[in-house]
Amino acid sequence: MRRRALTITSLIASVAFALAGCSPGAPSDEPKTLKVVYQKTDSFTALDTMFKSAKQEFEAAHQGVTVDLQPVQANDDDYGTKLALALRSPSTSPDVFYEDTFKVRSDVDAGYLLNLDSHLKEWKDWDTFDDGAKAAGLGDDGGTYAVPVGTDTRAIWYNKKVLAAAGVSLPWQPHTWQDILDTARKIKASNPSIVPFNLYAGKATGEGTVMQSFYELLYGTGSELYDADAKKWVVGSAGFKDSLSFLKTLYEEKLSVSPAEALDANVWKKVFGEWLPQAKMGATVEGSYSPSFWQKGGSYEWPGYVDDMGVAAFPTQKGQAPGGVSMSGGWTLAVGASTKAPDLAFDFLTTALNQKNSLAFNIASSQIAVRKDVAADAGYQAANPFVKDVSKLVSVTHYRPATSDYPRISAAVQEATEAVITGTQSVEQAAAGYDAAVKGLVGDDKTVRK
Repeated sequence: MRRRALTITSLIASVAFALAGCSPGAPSDEPKTLKVVYQKTDSFTALDTMFKSAKQEFEAAHQGVTVDLQPVQANDDDYGTKLALALRSPSTSPDVFYEDTFKVRSDVDAGYLLNLDSHLKEWKDWDTFDDGAKAAGLGDDGGTYAVPVGTDTRAIWYNKKVLAAAGVSLPWQPHTWQDILDTARKIKASNPSIVPFNLYAGKATGEGTVMQSFYELLYGTGSELYDADAKKWVVGSAGFKDSLSFLKTLYEEKLSVSPAEALDANVWKKVFGEWLPQAKMGATVEGSYSPSFWQKGGSYEWPGYVDDMGVAAFPTQKGQAPGGVSMSGGWTLAVGASTKAPDLAFDFLTTALNQKNSLAFNIASSQIAVRKDVAADAGYQAANPFVKDVSKLVSVTHYRPATSDYPRISAAVQEATEAVITGTQSVEQAAAGYDAAVKGLVGDDKTVRK
């Protein structure tokens, strides 16, 4: 009997040991694969590089766990659509994913994002993140659901050679919208083959139309898209019509790209890859990340950009305070609410956004750093000769309304700009169409006339 008891005891012990050996330091049913979804394009590979580095670090520190990187080859809008489809089902939802700041709150409302408050309390690096940048990851309940990767601003990027050839004094800083038109007309008169001043318009360029164009105008009039205090969308504003009128003038006088070019989703490739480097464009409004296209390793390497390009703040309509306008967006990393391994997913997120990986990403992407230790790094400051200029614009920047309604409102704005530049509607008709669209989307009670 004693011998049999020892045998049974030994058997139990061996089974227990075997089970423990299957998953040391973790429950046996904990997933061994983390799915990470993010955007990658021919011109944007910095994130892919960062995640590959994080994967190597993470797997070395978490034996037996595999990180499945799933880059999505798509532009911003298409990536957002594909991610939204994946998030709808727990079976396809990623554990960690790249999330645009303006979609955070709508995805929180949909139940797609995990609340990270309890995890962030234990992460010492969280204190190194800029407080303003942290706000991008907040839900309506005040909880944090995403961690910022970087931020950006918008500015006028101009080719010094083109402006100088047209007799424009350098450095150039327009103080009003009229200054922009005067300079554009001067460039056109000097060389009709050059595109004087580019502002995106239409649905094809998606958020580029509003962030790099329409909102620069709208917020420079004193008007706004959304009344945050009243929690209502603004309709009937004079600033909205003035902004459309400026675009109409720019396109009617052929001071910008042609309407056909504006409606090409890839027009930005010509802006960065041909027109500016070849001195065929005077200026464009683009993001602080612009040098990433031209620097070594970028999609359109152009060593001369450091000497040939200049940066100016986009002016307010009539030069009124604060004098300049910018828009900021940026992206975050989030953990899926349906993840079966929240601790592991958060650990991967923090590995990806540690100081080393964040520094490399911000340098490669020319994004404005959100970690204070990265922003103070000499290598970061030296990598982009325009970093100080574009960082200053944070003081006059604006953000898109972080509401679940916003994506549909943005589409309505894009439609209004397209109608005006193509001449299918007058400014008054396009503005009225926008107002009607907004009321149809959110209800009359959620709008305010200003």
